[in-house]
Amino acid sequence: MREAKIVRQTSETDIQVKFNADGEGVADIDTGIGFFDHMLILFSKHGLFDTLIKCDGDLAVDGHHTVEDIGLALGQAVKAALGDKAGIVRYGTSFVPMDETLAQVSLDISGRPYLVYDAGEMAPMIGQYDSQLTEEFLRAFSMQSGITLHVKIVYGSNSHHKVEAIFKALGQALGQAVQKNPRIHGVMSTKGTL
Repeated sequence: MREAKIVRQTSETDIQVKFNADGEGVADIDTGIGFFDHMLILFSKHGLFDTLIKCDGDLAVDGHHTVEDIGLALGQAVKAALGDKAGIVRYGTSFVPMDETLAQVSLDISGRPYLVYDAGEMAPMIGQYDSQLTEEFLRAFSMQSGITLHVKIVYGSNSHHKVEAIFKALGQALGQAVQKNPRIHGVMSTKGTL
């Protein structure tokens, strides 16, 4: 099983993450932010990852530290679970519709972290979740996982639908990219390393 556990403790957050790349989509999530919990459950379900995320964060300040630090810890867990990346397909792309919204996520488990994020205008808050934190989460996740990540809302107007489609598409695309292909010997790179 390709799995990893990360514990991250700072003066702002206390986080525990367990990630299994070969799971069944089972999620046990408690971040203290209901909408964000829902998004991480969707990510796990649509990627078929077994994920545990527990966070005690300084939500009396706001959700920024919680969301960003979970992105950091989850990215570290994904990177650790994939190890040397031998045999993985490496690339994934998913288009996910959510009512009037269409999201696209394309990624490369390249070892070269990069985020391109184009989601258009959003309502400032979705429940207790600051919609600007979607980009912060994705950047932190990309940097720590070593994934090149392109996220685009092709069209849409409802902020809830936009963020939900992004997290579903992220799960789908990563689920594709971590799959092993027996025809791949070593890593999918002419350099011999990822």
